[in-house]
Amino acid sequence: MKTLYRKLHIFGIVQGVGFRPFVDVIAAREGIAGSVCNKGPYVEVFETGAPEQLAAFERALVDEAPERSNILKLEATDLSAEDFPAPTDRFAILESEKVRGDIFVSPDIATCPKCERELYDRADRRYLHPFINCTACGPRLTILDSMPYDRVRTSMAEFPMCPDCAAEYTDPKTRRYHAQPVCCNDCGPELYLVYDRTAGDAPLLRRNEALFKTRRVIRDGGIVALKGIGGFHLCCDATNETAVARLRERKNRPFKPFAVMLNDVETVRRECVVLEGQETLLTGPQKPILLFEKRESDATRLCPSIAPDNPNVGVMLPYNPVQYLLFRHPEDPAEQAGEPFPDCLVMTSGNPRGAPICRTDEEALEVLAPMCDLILSHDRTIRLRADDSVVSWHAGEPYMIRRSRGYAPLPFWVDDVPDAGKVVLGIGGELKNTFCLAKDNLFYPSPYIGDMADLRSVEALTEAVRRMGDLLEVRPDLIVCDKHPLYHSSEVARDLGAERDIPVLEIQHHYAHTLSCMAENGYLEPVIGVSFDGTGYGDDGSIWGGEFLLADVHGFERVGSLEPFSQAGGDASAKEGWRIAVSLLKQAGAADLPRLTADLGLCNETELAFLDAQLEGNLNCVPSTSAGRVFDAASAVLGFRTRSTCEGEASMVLEFAAARYAKQFPGGVPDLPVRLSDIDRKEDGPFRLPVSAFLLELAERKRSGEDPDRLAYEFHHSLAETVVNGCLLCREQSGRNVAALSGGCFQNLLLTDLVVHGLEENGFTVLTHSLSAPNDGGIALGQALYGMLH
Repeated sequence: MKTLYRKLHIFGIVQGVGFRPFVDVIAAREGIAGSVCNKGPYVEVFETGAPEQLAAFERALVDEAPERSNILKLEATDLSAEDFPAPTDRFAILESEKVRGDIFVSPDIATCPKCERELYDRADRRYLHPFINCTACGPRLTILDSMPYDRVRTSMAEFPMCPDCAAEYTDPKTRRYHAQPVCCNDCGPELYLVYDRTAGDAPLLRRNEALFKTRRVIRDGGIVALKGIGGFHLCCDATNETAVARLRERKNRPFKPFAVMLNDVETVRRECVVLEGQETLLTGPQKPILLFEKRESDATRLCPSIAPDNPNVGVMLPYNPVQYLLFRHPEDPAEQAGEPFPDCLVMTSGNPRGAPICRTDEEALEVLAPMCDLILSHDRTIRLRADDSVVSWHAGEPYMIRRSRGYAPLPFWVDDVPDAGKVVLGIGGELKNTFCLAKDNLFYPSPYIGDMADLRSVEALTEAVRRMGDLLEVRPDLIVCDKHPLYHSSEVARDLGAERDIPVLEIQHHYAHTLSCMAENGYLEPVIGVSFDGTGYGDDGSIWGGEFLLADVHGFERVGSLEPFSQAGGDASAKEGWRIAVSLLKQAGAADLPRLTADLGLCNETELAFLDAQLEGNLNCVPSTSAGRVFDAASAVLGFRTRSTCEGEASMVLEFAAARYAKQFPGGVPDLPVRLSDIDRKEDGPFRLPVSAFLLELAERKRSGEDPDRLAYEFHHSLAETVVNGCLLCREQSGRNVAALSGGCFQNLLLTDLVVHGLEENGFTVLTHSLSAPNDGGIALGQALYGMLH
């Protein structure tokens, strides 16, 4: 019988997912001799056997790969018997070796069903172990120091394995064969309290007693901080209105929704409307925060202040053992006594507004202790922060809002990028910052960092760039940043460039948005870019935000925008939509502006007089085409929000009102006229989509008593139709038939639906986001693509 000898290089997420033990098991089943070794960038397999054996073995490697793995490429090379370096009478797992090449780092993986069952199995030696994991689940990115992924290069190196764990680690028949974070109650990390408001001089509790005290504080209506996989959460009973209101007060968060963690899928179904496909994502290995529609039922228990004035709620299931034990702990005396524990918990990021999530005890004591009654921590070090991912649902598919835990740093693969060994760092934006490291065809987005206005976020960005570069074994040849001269993220880019002697390239904000959408979709041909968001620094020094770009990977032409208006008041105008409303109404020629603003409740006489003086004298005013600010103005005019306490509040409430109106028509909203007037075409500049006259019409109709919800829907409908008309004009000018929709305004699912439907009806191919965020959290992907092709 003929014997073949081959070498395989397997690329992708093949580290930290039990891939080498899986290869060993398949080799034994198929009668293959040889070896498997983790090389860092790839897994290397030497195989020898009969042709049909090798064929079956290679087929099984792909078809039966571990659930958490992701094979991107398999390269096979035939060898001679003389050149075959592996055993020919057995199959061996070799010690990891480090070579240079593309690195694939696994994200952290939610606790798997098998570990969950063991957690509550009294006969299992890991019964109630708060750090139970196996080859299919547990921390990965957040504990990793360097590649290849082995225990000695993780924060678990501080915890030597006991004999029983070591035996499982080396036994290919167990689920913990080469599971790097493997541990048990005898050799693993420990839980402990670092702060207890009620403890006085008593010693702080550890292990089970610390967890029992945490459960008691939550049960009694208190607020606790919990250290998890990628950072701390703030937690309280989500069915207790008093507790949630207290957390809102301490976090200074009057409107922005809290994420909740529900006990199980049955509880999710009780509280939410679950669409087809959502349960699969909710229970999958990523376990993100998923936005659901609230269920209207007397059986629901979530208190109203979880997500005030919001028809949706962000929900996740427990994804690490400590969270499971919070909900159910059979050894807790209170549980044994029959005291109920809530099945719904607030689980919001443990951080001050805009700052990165806390990851150390010192950070938690400094900033979280004033907000909570108790802090539960553990002694497994978090090397890299990873906040929870947030996912919406659009057209039956996930629609990313914040890409972080469970997803980062999985790379995007972009074809047609020159393989020149070039490394680019896209530093990201000012809000919702993430960065992206790119090498050849692979684009690695970082976990979520935060808003750069906070110095702690700037420090976290600098630290995370260094750590990600070390993990991926790359050093940037080029850094790409936003053109805004005052962005802290751009300052970080310039500082890094000066420190490491790396050139820095600037890119216009909305062009980067368009490129990010193109990159995710793997489409690098010329497009019509529609980039709608709150703010971005324009090439002319004004504020852009409602842009039509004829874009390709080398550059863009701004061919259209929303009608420019005067944005008065500096930073205040982004939080006070009434200012934009007054500016647009004045621009539209409102007959009696003081009377109109008073009737609409936009502002008082003093505020109007001051703003009017600013507009007349062009004092602290900037020309703007921001779509986000126009949404804010419409929200103010229609009586929903004149001021916002968090980014996007006014626009969100406007969207919810429009969706509320549309919900009355299950078969579709009856046809409405397009209220915006014709596009203003310019012979020597970009065309303009008129908005001020339409806003004045909405104001007059609101004053006359028309339904604000209907008017909110008409605003969305008319704006969407006008966007479609703008794309038609772009197609007429350029012949391009592909439109890429990006920018924070396309988090608005109603606007996105209306625009996509209108474009597709007119024969366009439409590119939208899915696994990268349309907001500024996804902009680094576009920056990195520009740098790779510059």
